[in-house]
Amino acid sequence: MKKLLTFLSFLLITGFHAQNLKAFSIPEGYKKIAEAKGDLDKDGQDEIVWAFDTDIIASEIQHSSGKKDYQRVFYILKNTDNGLKIWKENSTLLFSSETGFYPEDNILELGIKNNSLNVRQQFFTNSRHTQSYKHTFRFQNGDFYLIGSQDTFDDTCDFSFTDAINFSTGKVVIDKEYSSCDEETKVPKNFHKEFTYKLQPLIKMNHFKIGEHKIKIPGSKEYFIF
Repeated sequence: MKKLLTFLSFLLITGFHAQNLKAFSIPEGYKKIAEAKGDLDKDGQDEIVWAFDTDIIASEIQHSSGKKDYQRVFYILKNTDNGLKIWKENSTLLFSSETGFYPEDNILELGIKNNSLNVRQQFFTNSRHTQSYKHTFRFQNGDFYLIGSQDTFDDTCDFSFTDAINFSTGKVVIDKEYSSCDEETKVPKNFHKEFTYKLQPLIKMNHFKIGEHKIKIPGSKEYFIF
């Protein structure tokens, strides 16, 4: 009975909250570029996540394509009887539309798995190097928090570096693999390290910007930057 009452109370609070959310309609001039659907708050109802190129100029970057560089935003939407409502809006996580060396090949993927939101972004930093990020957010304690970060930096010939952390368990993995397209080149030894780091408190989604946080790697002068 106690569990039933708790669940019913949760539904009532959730329903009341949804009624007070702002109605959503796609802003004029926005272009949808990615989407995901799934249950983020374990209420049995799927939320919708849409990402957009806005009509706001992010920078004066000029590429050969002649395209303008637009800011990006994503919305987490509640699907209610009265239409879509804005549950969360974020304009700090996504890179702008013309980021990188070959922006036409950039990747932005949204996904919902295990009641958590995954945001994957990839772009070329030059003709040989690819930068990939995956960030995972979970709704808890009334907000969305960063619970996972993975950063992969690849060279077409020489290396593949991956730094990953699960903030729920505290497990950190540092992995550096080396190779070469030149048979005569001396290839450095691969490096792999695992350790535990507990981040307290967790970072709220709308307070997080890529590259503004770092962790000292034990036994090394290097940092895991996320």
